[in-house]
Amino acid sequence: MSHSSSHQHQPAVRPEDVLPEGIDSTGINGLTVRKGSVAAFVANALRLDELTEGTPEYAALVAQMRELAPVLRAIGLNDVFRPRSPAVERILADAA
Repeated sequence: MSHSSSHQHQPAVRPEDVLPEGIDSTGINGLTVRKGSVAAFVANALRLDELTEGTPEYAALVAQMRELAPVLRAIGLNDVFRPRSPAVERILADAA
């Protein structure tokens, strides 16, 4: 397995390395990333399957997920995980 020399001796990244205690957001690639963004997106994605497409509740979840999608792209989530849900995959693809 080949690794670039810049990552060879770096320790694992811990949550507090990304957002220190008491800090609720950080800037990544020009976007403000709030603590809880990934968890909120995942919670909405899991709930999406329970709702009927075309309902106001479904639309509200999709709108929130679209708002969070650029943040997930900025942190690289799409580079390591692929959604199981085609609807979620479309939402993330639209953010590209």
